[in-house]
Amino acid sequence: MTMVADNIEAGTRERILVVAERLFREIGYQKTTVADIAKVLRMSPANVYRFFDSKKEIHEGVARSLMGEVEEATQAIAAKQGSAAARLREMMTTINRMNSERYLGDSKLHEMVEVAMVESWDVCVAHMELITRTIAEVIAQGVEAGEFHAPDVPLAAMCSCSAMIRFFHPQMIAQCVDKPGPSIDQMIDFVLAGLAPKGK
Repeated sequence: MTMVADNIEAGTRERILVVAERLFREIGYQKTTVADIAKVLRMSPANVYRFFDSKKEIHEGVARSLMGEVEEATQAIAAKQGSAAARLREMMTTINRMNSERYLGDSKLHEMVEVAMVESWDVCVAHMELITRTIAEVIAQGVEAGEFHAPDVPLAAMCSCSAMIRFFHPQMIAQCVDKPGPSIDQMIDFVLAGLAPKGK
């Protein structure tokens, strides 16, 4: 009985997050109220508050879901067979593509990211740490195969992510879209050259 209740509760939480994300995209995070979310779901605001303590908690759930999709895509690439350099390139281009598709030209989602940076910083930090760890796994595999030279793998991963910030961070992607600078392929070439064994 408890398992059924837990499943129903998880399903309701998921429905709330799906509707919240849709409304955040349509009318913006700031303008969306818990009452708006409840109305679409045909439930009372009080019922929504049974599952989430606040609008901020709903926002964190939506942000976690969006970031989780990027994390899953990145981890799937890391788990593939083949060259570490090729997988690193695919991971970096995928992160850029997914964040560009979601946030570039979508001012409402862009607003949600800005709010997350201020109100839900822990969610953003956890996401960045997971992406960095996944990149570190691939670098470590490259080192083991003799493909990369990185005496300090965690540092190499942090440096690689920092180098790619213009192409990873939704706000930076939006701000730099028309600014002069290297292409994503040129930046990835630079990162891979920094990881290459000496003399190669």
